[in-house]
Amino acid sequence: MRRAVLTGTGSALPARRVSNADLAETVDTSDDWIVERTGIRFRHIASPDETTGTLGADAARAALGAAGVRAEDVDLIVLATATPDQTFPATATKIQAMLGIDDCVAFDVGAVCSGFLYAVQVADSLIRTGAANRALVIGSETFSRILDWEDRATCVLFGDGAGAVVLEGRDVAEDGPGILSTKLHADGRHNELLYVDGGPSTTGTVGKVRMKGREVFRHAVTNLASVLDESLGAVGMNAADVDWVVPHQANARILDATARKLGLPAEKVVVTVDQHANTSAASVPLALDVATRDGRIKPGQIVVLEAMGGGFTWGAAVLRT
Repeated sequence: MRRAVLTGTGSALPARRVSNADLAETVDTSDDWIVERTGIRFRHIASPDETTGTLGADAARAALGAAGVRAEDVDLIVLATATPDQTFPATATKIQAMLGIDDCVAFDVGAVCSGFLYAVQVADSLIRTGAANRALVIGSETFSRILDWEDRATCVLFGDGAGAVVLEGRDVAEDGPGILSTKLHADGRHNELLYVDGGPSTTGTVGKVRMKGREVFRHAVTNLASVLDESLGAVGMNAADVDWVVPHQANARILDATARKLGLPAEKVVVTVDQHANTSAASVPLALDVATRDGRIKPGQIVVLEAMGGGFTWGAAVLRT
């Protein structure tokens, strides 16, 4: 059977690393307050010459290098982002040019923190049908550009960064590698719980992130546990079959609560939120790259990716490495 097989991962972070103590110099907060409520200790903040496009291109180069693939052999680029370089053209096309690719399908997907899962399903579908053979799927964000730095409830939560994977179409055995299932959801009734208060067609400005944290937490735990069960059930598996969960890195308490709800041991959950904070669409591929490069994720293992973001949108993917 033809599957989209993960052959390489990569990531990129801005040079500037900001600790909670650094933030406390300009924001009414403290290291203890942030760690207790979120588990976050550091985040990276992009400089003016670091953009969603440049970070995404750097992550893509790293993924291509890990896969042993030439940029010119890529025929599809799907970028998940809520912070594009421009309203148009798609930032994916800027990354395409940075990589030196003259012609391939390239476009952006917007589903906020769930964006990478949405992008994975798009690429997987195109690969399975033969419309694409080799894809770069990227999550890249510069959320620092849309934060209200006077709102301590949100500005301490987010960071900038990028992650990328190479997916290649291959004919494999039923127990071979590749993406086994993807499940996506959205419920637009909850817009007011996590959103940006502006946009080109409403205010003419970019706007800032606004969030009702308590309500988001409640929905996140319920929705993530449900979609993880759903994606595993689609391939006849359950939590006991999982080697690693690579979740959206929003908040350490959400990660802990979701794992408990599923009966998953904490040691099976990849956690990078303490080092990177919430990088939105970049967080899942960034964490996946960290756990792949440090040797935790090995060939032949069952890995589940999951995320939830504004909208609400949420989703999960099951893959065998």
